[in-house]
Amino acid sequence: MTNTDLPPAADSVPSSTTPSATARTGAVIGLDIGGTKTRGVRFEDGAPVADESVGSSNVQNVSPEEAAFNLAELFARIGGGDVAQVYAGAGGIDTDDDAAALAALIAPHVPGARITVVHDSRLLLAAGGASTGVAVIAGTGSAAWGKNGRGEEARAGGWGHLLGDEGSGYWLGREAVRHSLRRMNQGLEPDELSTALLASCGVDDPNKLIAMFHSPETGRRFWAQQARLVVEAADAGHAPSRALMEQAGRDLADLAAQTVRQLGIEGPVILGGGLGMNVPGLQESFRTALAAAGITDVRVLAQEPVFGVLQLVAEQG
Repeated sequence: MTNTDLPPAADSVPSSTTPSATARTGAVIGLDIGGTKTRGVRFEDGAPVADESVGSSNVQNVSPEEAAFNLAELFARIGGGDVAQVYAGAGGIDTDDDAAALAALIAPHVPGARITVVHDSRLLLAAGGASTGVAVIAGTGSAAWGKNGRGEEARAGGWGHLLGDEGSGYWLGREAVRHSLRRMNQGLEPDELSTALLASCGVDDPNKLIAMFHSPETGRRFWAQQARLVVEAADAGHAPSRALMEQAGRDLADLAAQTVRQLGIEGPVILGGGLGMNVPGLQESFRTALAAAGITDVRVLAQEPVFGVLQLVAEQG
């Protein structure tokens, strides 16, 4: 997991430059940059004074131009100015280059600030009130990351939607499409899930889902949004949808268990992300699978990950 901790305005000032005393006592800005949106919270004296969301600024999901535009809109709302630190968590931060590219987009809005960019799962663990343990994100994508008492880090998943993202919103949306196409191939009429999916996509034939799925006009975020249809169908008792929710929970639990084993710890495991925090059926499957693996300290995140920023800044020193 990559952590790029840049000196103030590292792209425009000598590396020997350090924050002024004023900057060090200024505001802290936390950013949670997901595949669908960017949330920014401005903290002053440890209290949130501005909380805004804009479109995604994750260059894994949008163009650099769109990312820059969304960040500019966000900082216009929450303010730049006298900022001591910006701590940003984003999916897809796997290399120093990934982190540096995002930090460079942030830097013009906060001259003089210390900028730290990490994988968004690190925010989740801190928001769960833990300094060690494993965080599992179940949102547009999926990943697990953790740290033990010796400071060793480990991860599982987080490979992106073409290679993984099991148990994520995108995975569920894609599986809903696959379910509908299988029924079509078997000569069966659309069932509850397929009917809901066709209506949501604005088409009248499952065969049309193929071209739509591969179209650049839809993409990862669009299909992740269709996960709600699987959740709703599962809640209504649709057996294939319930099976998908159970599989999603098991897949996420497998990511957590892999990470726990790598770190040699017992927990805690903290589940977050839009799906993880809001879908009881997924949570139940996740807990059951981890219990079968001997992992019982399992928690569902009770606050948004961005609020873990203050703990991370304190740990950073």
